[in-house]
Amino acid sequence: MIIASFNINGIKARLPALLQWLEEAKPDVALLQEIKSVDEAFPREPIEDLGYNVETHGQKGFNGVAILSRRPLEDVTRRLPGDDSDEQARYIEATVDGVRLCGLYLPNGNPTPGPKYDYKLAWMDRLHARAEELLATEQPFVMAGDYNIIPQAEDAARPDAWRDDALFRLESREKFRRLLNLGLTDALRATTRASETYTFWDYQAGARQRNDGIRIDHLLLSPQAADRLLSCEIDAHVRDREKPSDHVPIKIELAE
Repeated sequence: MIIASFNINGIKARLPALLQWLEEAKPDVALLQEIKSVDEAFPREPIEDLGYNVETHGQKGFNGVAILSRRPLEDVTRRLPGDDSDEQARYIEATVDGVRLCGLYLPNGNPTPGPKYDYKLAWMDRLHARAEELLATEQPFVMAGDYNIIPQAEDAARPDAWRDDALFRLESREKFRRLLNLGLTDALRATTRASETYTFWDYQAGARQRNDGIRIDHLLLSPQAADRLLSCEIDAHVRDREKPSDHVPIKIELAE
């Protein structure tokens, strides 16, 4: 089973790029972030024409997540538990062939300090609690998406430039490590220690041309899913195409 995560940065602007990548990579499941569309306006038909079932959790102009699956989607739920007042569309879950898939768009958190950073840290605490609940079920699961976290210095071309950013502040990285310390596996780092494994390049100042990137899109696997992990790859070439997202897809293959 091939499972991918892709922050599309606006489904309407990136639909041709998404369709091209789906036809090439043929993931069984693709978890999208920043669709920036209400559910009713999401362009389902061209994606369904490629054989995908589509479930969305949208929001006008901001955020929004989706699950595309070539296999049946079961028990679809929306919203991260833990705060009934949170109206931001950042989380969706479904089961595909016995694997629970959690698609997430973690808050950016800037500027710091401030309420947006407090929201990011509180959101990560809720994600930690959800991971604990899922671990107790012993069902294989994958928490995949744009985490807006640079885990370590090796995950940025210029780590010093990010020292005071919400993506790299110590509190953010500590909460990410708490997730891993539950027993979750960072799929990319489980399969390679290669440098310059980035998933995001800013649109400004020729960042892609200079490979001035960061790794902020992650797939975290439960022990039962990690036992089935065969590979993890970043489709960095997608960033060089016309009208790209500033993120690129990252995908894993799990043994059936």
